[in-house]
Amino acid sequence: MSEPRFVTRRRVEFADTDLGGIVHFSRFFVFMETAEHEFLRSLGYEVHFDLDGHTVGWPRVDASCTYRKPARFADVLDVELRIERQGGRSMTYGIRFLRDGELIAEGKVSSVCCILDDPAGLKAIDIPPELAKRFLP
Repeated sequence: MSEPRFVTRRRVEFADTDLGGIVHFSRFFVFMETAEHEFLRSLGYEVHFDLDGHTVGWPRVDASCTYRKPARFADVLDVELRIERQGGRSMTYGIRFLRDGELIAEGKVSSVCCILDDPAGLKAIDIPPELAKRFLP
């Protein structure tokens, strides 16, 4: 896998854990989404933005996560985001979760750039050129 494009940290909160005291599997999807939002902000964008009078966003078309080791309350996780694929209209991110350098989980999220408020419903569009350039290394 390539070098991380973006790294953030997340401390596991009590609300992230299940009765067994480990991070509930669903919370990793929230962590991945938060990392994506922080990455977009680092490029000067939000997950929803205005383009020619329309609201544009990134609906998910695929998401997965593989769990290697448990994470627990108060653990600090490094969340590494990599661009695995940049298409004309879509992005796929690979996301790794590490605790003290040890791999805890790894996931993948694919999204499509869409106009969200089109009268006909979601409408896939090309990633705006000014944003597409910012995704490049």
